[in-house]
Amino acid sequence: MRDKVEEVLNMIRPHLQADGGDVELVSVEEDGTVKVKLKGACGSCPMATMTLKMGIEKTLKAKIPGVKEVVQV
Repeated sequence: MRDKVEEVLNMIRPHLQADGGDVELVSVEEDGTVKVKLKGACGSCPMATMTLKMGIEKTLKAKIPGVKEVVQV
């Protein structure tokens, strides 16, 4: 499942990079939790939680049925 998550993050990444940020995959847990690190402008942005939940998590859940939650570490 890690490869699928990386593939989807690679589709999301250009949108984050356009705003000076990025996302790094830390781990994919067996329970379906995906751990990521927001970098650059995304790491300190007040809208980071919305980006994480409404952008990254929503997209991963839609494209990969096994994803249950995305958390920032």
